[in-house]
Amino acid sequence: MKYFLIAGEASGDLLASQLMRGILNNDPSAAFEYWGGDAMAEIAPGLKQHYKDIAIMGFLEVLLKIREIKGNINRCKADILSFKPDVLILVDYPGFNMRMAKFGKENGIKTCYYIAPKIWAWNEARGKKLEKYVDLLLLIFPFEANYFKKWMVKSVYVGNPLVEQLKQLHSDPDFYNKNKLDKDKPLIALLPGSRKQEVKIMLPIMLSAANHYPEYQFVIAGAPGLSKEFYAIYLDKQISLVFGETHQILKHATAAVVCSGTASLETAILGIPQVCVYAANPITYAIAKRVVKVKYASLVNLNLDKLVVVELIQKDLSPERIFQELKYILPGGLKYKTLLQDYAALNDLFGNEDAANKAAKEIAKLLKA
Repeated sequence: MKYFLIAGEASGDLLASQLMRGILNNDPSAAFEYWGGDAMAEIAPGLKQHYKDIAIMGFLEVLLKIREIKGNINRCKADILSFKPDVLILVDYPGFNMRMAKFGKENGIKTCYYIAPKIWAWNEARGKKLEKYVDLLLLIFPFEANYFKKWMVKSVYVGNPLVEQLKQLHSDPDFYNKNKLDKDKPLIALLPGSRKQEVKIMLPIMLSAANHYPEYQFVIAGAPGLSKEFYAIYLDKQISLVFGETHQILKHATAAVVCSGTASLETAILGIPQVCVYAANPITYAIAKRVVKVKYASLVNLNLDKLVVVELIQKDLSPERIFQELKYILPGGLKYKTLLQDYAALNDLFGNEDAANKAAKEIAKLLKA
């Protein structure tokens, strides 16, 4: 069988590479062509376009490069038609891939979408497009299985590759030494996000807790897009900075203060008590509030459909609240045991599926249908 995949960013490249491996387990003679990256190229030949050469971020940048974007779309369509795949597999990247889904349907190609567009959060109108253009929707969050029942699109929960990876994570015995941390002092992890403006707003408020917990060392997980110099003003004897080891920071932490998003889920899967936070420029937040329609900010709470992890959002985020909530979730605190019990329920909910292999098997069923 012939498979054409489209992944438009680093995370999608990794997920698509795992899926390709799963496909090869089920179909050893599989032939691939794809728009993707290095991780996919390590699994099989067939790279037609590297995502790094077409990445365009930001509203203004998109407007300025609209002709270039249209050119990319047309080249991708030409590659698909030239290859004549048995199935078109779209991995996340909805701005581009929803267009490709329509194109696939119009040209009689079976279309699978892996990592569903987050229409449960915003742009729910895309649900109708999924119904029209997608033959199989593969989900990675348990709560999505119930949500997508209201749409006339075949959807299957296949497990979560990130959760699989984290469940297999081992502590690095050299973590403290190589990062010049005090191995005799318990650690509180700080994950203030990846965008400069978010970090500028949230990190000082997070660090305010350090004065109340002199018996702990606080470790900031540095964002890959930001420099050491950017963080320098926040560091002192009690506060350290570590790049490229977010999962190990969490693995060694007693508790964490975490920017909402995937990091909140990662923290929970690793069993680390957390305070989930978010704050932005008031105008940005006001716009987001009108667009984003979700019950909770944390993926932990969304999947369990209840407030498990406390969320300090915008005006609720203050030094006093962080101090108070940390006190509750540290060992011996009022919420400590209950939080860990809820984390166990979350792990049970995600299950032990091999997401890539299950997804590959669902794709095989689609091809036989």
